[in-house]
Formats: sequence, C-alpha cells, structure tokens
Amino acid sequence: MPKFKALLTDFAWKDLEIEHQTLDKADVELIVATQTDENTLATLAAEHQVDAIMTNWAKVTSKVIAASPNLKIVARLGIGLDNIDVAYCTEKKIPVTNIPDYCVIEVAEHTLALLLACARKIAMYHYETQNGRYELQAGPLMRRVSGQTLGIVGLGQIGTLLAERALALGMRVIATSRSGKTMPGVETVDLERILSESDYISLLVPATAETRHMFGAEQFQKMKPTAYLINTARGALIDEAALAAAIEAGELAGAALDVQDPEPPDLSKAPMNDPRVIVTPHAAFVSVESLENLRGRATKQVVDWLEGRTPENVRNPEVLG
Repeated sequence: MPKFKALLTDFAWKDLEIEHQTLDKADVELIVATQTDENTLATLAAEHQVDAIMTNWAKVTSKVIAASPNLKIVARLGIGLDNIDVAYCTEKKIPVTNIPDYCVIEVAEHTLALLLACARKIAMYHYETQNGRYELQAGPLMRRVSGQTLGIVGLGQIGTLLAERALALGMRVIATSRSGKTMPGVETVDLERILSESDYISLLVPATAETRHMFGAEQFQKMKPTAYLINTARGALIDEAALAAAIEAGELAGAALDVQDPEPPDLSKAPMNDPRVIVTPHAAFVSVESLENLRGRATKQVVDWLEGRTPENVRNPEVLG
C-alpha cells in the first residue's frame, strides 16, 4: 500500500512524467480523474481517501474537499485560486498552495503579441488571405504602435514585465495599482483615465467578487472607439454580452481574449465569432519552461507538506499556526 494518495483533477499537458518523478519517490500514489464534475471528483476523493488534491482548472468545491477525511493539502497547478474553495479549506485547517510566478514572462509576452496582432491586423489579414483575398485595402488604415498609449489594469508581476516591453517599443504606459506599486516610466492613474486615454487596455487582475464584470457597458462607453481590450487574466472580468454589443456599436475597435467565461466558450456566438476579436484558448501561460517550472514546484509543495515541511507558497498561512 502506498503511504499517501493524491487526486489530480485535471491537467493541460500530454503526460505526467514530471509529477510521477517527485510523487513516486515520496510513495504517493496518483489518482487521475477522467471527468471533472463535482460528483465525480468527490466520489474519487472519498473512494481513495486521498491525502492531497492537485488541480489545474477543475473546481474544487467544499463537497470535494470534505469527501476525504484524510485530506491534508490542496495544490493549484497555476496562479489564481478562484476554482478552489479557499475559505472552506481554511476552516478545515487545510493549506492551499499555488505557483504565483511560474508563467509571468509567458503571459506578458502573449499579451504583447495580442496587442501587436491587433495593431497590425494580423489575424484579420491572415483570415482574408486564407479565404483567397490578397488585398491591402481589406483592412482599415493602421497606426504605428510607438507613441500610442497602453493602459494596464493591474501593475503586478505580469503588468510590470508587460510595461517594460511596451516602453521598449516606444509606447506611453499608464497603469492602475491596487497595492500602490510604481515603476519608472509608468504613470499610475485611476481606471477612469485608463478608459479615456488608452489605445490598448490590458486586464491583469485576479477574478474576485469585486472584479467580476468590472468591464461592462459603462466602461466600454468611456473607451476610445479606436481602442482594443486585451484580456489574459480571467474571463469573468468582462461582461461578454456587453463587449459584443459595444464592438457592434463601434464603442471600441475590437478585443483580444485569451480567457473566457465559461471555458470553453461558444465560438459560434459574439463576441467570439466577431472578426474584430482575436481568441486564443487560454494559451498565454504555456511554454516548455513554464510548464516544467509549474509542475515540478506544485508537486514538490504537496510532497513537502505530506512529509512535514512547509510548502513554498501557502495562500492561507493562518492554517500553519
């Protein structure tokens, strides 16, 4: 019999070799779910009396957490914790861990790539040429990126890296910062100025009850009609119906969305099917380097706690007392 058991709710890579390298050495059996609904996960947790739950995107609810009386840790294979009932874990003295910095470079790069794709109409021209139309006049007149304004909503780790890259391109950068963080070359402003002054707005804040649908009809009406909205954070930040209506009404030029709510979205409906909207499938975090970093560190956090050591990133540190 293995010493410990861990339930993996879901994963976004082709194999589990990295996870097994660490878990096998600690005598941890890995149970891999093939479905991610609440009942299935709760049943697996109860049936195997798991000591740990590792989750990528699947929802780890109080029902799933309560299913195994042996549960000692919930580890997020990612950054955000909106898919985990952290409050319930804290009530039950169960630590919740994440890897808050594993893909900050990748997300900053992906955000900049989406910005440039919007600016240079890359997706639109590609679509036109793939459909047999090779015409410069197929797209609107473009403006150079240098000199335009990028508004960053959330000057955290990713926002800082994005700002550095945008400044190198000659852009003017303004940003909001809940923590009061500042950086050279970036003016810290309120959201109203982000809306009114930005040619591109990048959303880089977590999804919380306070930030849900923080961009809706009211915000879109305050944006420049030539501006683009870029979301590589969480889909819940945007009221997608309002975004579709705003683009149709010409209140903004378009959007680039790497995250949606729900995921996967209905690609047959606006704004997903609008030619002025670029959609990528929650891909901003991915690289060989980021996945190796994420998987190795997240798995080690589980083993550390099971073997009596404090994990690297405990997001509810009050349970440690």
